[in-house]
Amino acid sequence: MKLKQESRVLKAKAVGSLTCAVEAFNSPHDTGRVTRVLLHLQHAFEMLLKAALVQTGEKNVFDRETGRSIGFEKCVRLAAGNDIIKLEDTDAGTLRAIDAMRDDEQHWFNIVPEQLLYLHARAAVTLFDDVLQRVFAERLATHLPTRVLPVSVDPPRDLAIVLDEEYTQIRALLQPGRRAGHEARARIRTLLAMEAHVEPDTIVSNKDVDRVERGIRSGDSRENVFPRLEDVATAIDGAGLTLTVHFTKKQGAPVRYVADESVPAAAIRTVDLLKKYHRSANELASALGLTTARGTALRRHLGLAEDGPDSHLFELGAVRQRRYSDNAFTAMRDAMATIDMEAVWQAHKPRGRSTSQIPCPVNGCRAS
Repeated sequence: MKLKQESRVLKAKAVGSLTCAVEAFNSPHDTGRVTRVLLHLQHAFEMLLKAALVQTGEKNVFDRETGRSIGFEKCVRLAAGNDIIKLEDTDAGTLRAIDAMRDDEQHWFNIVPEQLLYLHARAAVTLFDDVLQRVFAERLATHLPTRVLPVSVDPPRDLAIVLDEEYTQIRALLQPGRRAGHEARARIRTLLAMEAHVEPDTIVSNKDVDRVERGIRSGDSRENVFPRLEDVATAIDGAGLTLTVHFTKKQGAPVRYVADESVPAAAIRTVDLLKKYHRSANELASALGLTTARGTALRRHLGLAEDGPDSHLFELGAVRQRRYSDNAFTAMRDAMATIDMEAVWQAHKPRGRSTSQIPCPVNGCRAS
């Protein structure tokens, strides 16, 4: 395969950072070990995804307004929608969880238990190899020294058991007289970060840590305090050098949301709405190759122009704007592959406007 020059450089940086992560993981010294593993893993995947995006012809690897290269979250979103990279939701969740843990480790502090670190590191190695194969037709083994032994003296256990053990440890640390609240909160931050496996807009805030701490002190079960983690599982295959780890999803308990922060519901989560609903109506239409008017017609046809989980109406004084999530984009894209857009336009077009004023890029039709 002929590599583009920028892609070759980015891929080399990705492999270099992953090698550093493996080296850090296998280090016999604990000081700074977790920090180095998480920092290098996150950087390895940002470089790998950018290399893959460049290689597959993605044009939006630089922000149009700032002129700087896009960040980690945008890389993940673009890779998820790329037909060659094919980043699955579970894979994106693994990367977001690593990034969330790295963020706390870099900007504050958290405690990542060895089993959780191992599962995420091994899942990262598995995913790195998968992406290399899909995009570059290469195997990770050809880039690592033959002396590398990605093994652990503590073999991976079922994720539910690991989470139960960690929750029990946090509860013990919060017992009266222990004076270990800082360690308990650091461990809480790691479990909150793991919710990124199933919720792309997960952020770890002090308010969430406070709520979780109150829930644990009051005797709530792990299922009630961390309901989203009930959706996360692991699939472990092979052993030793051939061991692979994938995080998977299962159907867990529903998450409770309440507006009143005084309600003792530990499952409340703070969500950055602008991050979740980051697409304007015009941006949605442009990304789908539709005129603004036809984009509006399709959103109305799918019910996306009304209040719902895929859109949010932002109000700032007299300014009101509805913005949309990536789920709205996916729903519109999938619908365009199966429905008759001309029929949708005729059903939802503004009254008094003809279909012959403005050319529509979809199926060669004409639209206003």
